Amino acid sequence: MAPHVHVLMATWNGAAHLEEQLRSFEAQTHRDWSLWVSDDGSTDGTGRMLADYAGANTGRVHLFEGPRRGSAANFLSLLAQPDLPLGVVALADQDDVWLPHRLERGLEWLARGDGRPTVYASRTIRVTERLTPLSPSIDHPRPPVFANALVQNILAGNTLMLDAGALRLLRGSVPAALEAGVRHHDWWVYLVASGAGARIDIDPEPGVLYRQHEGNHMGAHRDARGTLARLSALRAGVWTDWSARNVRALRAVEGALTPESRALLESFAGARPRGIGRARALRAAGIHRQSRAGDAVLAAMAALGWM
Repeated sequence: MAPHVHVLMATWNGAAHLEEQLRSFEAQTHRDWSLWVSDDGSTDGTGRMLADYAGANTGRVHLFEGPRRGSAANFLSLLAQPDLPLGVVALADQDDVWLPHRLERGLEWLARGDGRPTVYASRTIRVTERLTPLSPSIDHPRPPVFANALVQNILAGNTLMLDAGALRLLRGSVPAALEAGVRHHDWWVYLVASGAGARIDIDPEPGVLYRQHEGNHMGAHRDARGTLARLSALRAGVWTDWSARNVRALRAVEGALTPESRALLESFAGARPRGIGRARALRAAGIHRQSRAGDAVLAAMAALGWM
């Protein structure tokens, strides 16, 4: 029998699209699930919608107040919620729409596990605010490993499912992540899972309609505007800040990492702060992105001191 799935959704002012997401939960072919929601102080109709939904689904919906420290802290706090039983969890964004096979397919992939903690992710289909299809998400060519996770996140947070072992692993890391103020919960899942030697599977079949709109916390824009925004963020030191927070949190949980991952972390953190020497050191350590073009960008970032 397929296991029960705890669906974890972090919300904040999501009333405009929340109802469609809730309907997509109801349409899942896997019916054995419960919903755990952490609302981060919404000021629109989100709280009322959630209360009404919980009232209509007594015992199946659990509502909590978020820490009001942003999306990453909200999701991480929900992963560590003491009332949440240890088992399979599926993360959900408030403004997406799940395809009907989302949970069923994720459970099938998790069942292929080899005894290690296992994380499942999938591709998505980018859609407009009105759900008109745009394009599938990137199909990353290289495997998910810690040497990649240090400089790039390839796990879409709105597709993640964790088995009980992976949930236990992540729960132990939440205090360090919150203390360091890591900015992206899905990147943190990738870092901890890959660093600890967990199994990470990325399904090429999309399971989520990923809605693109102005209110996205993190969109998937690939146009010129998105490129310019990312370049501006790099120059402003945003990526450097994200990376420093990740490293600080990883050092606090290094006991959970494999010896190889601990050595790689020190190579990454200990390389000189900028210049061609840093770029060469990262390359020698095997730290990489998912494409040759990405590796070239990584080398430039290292040389310029943008990471």
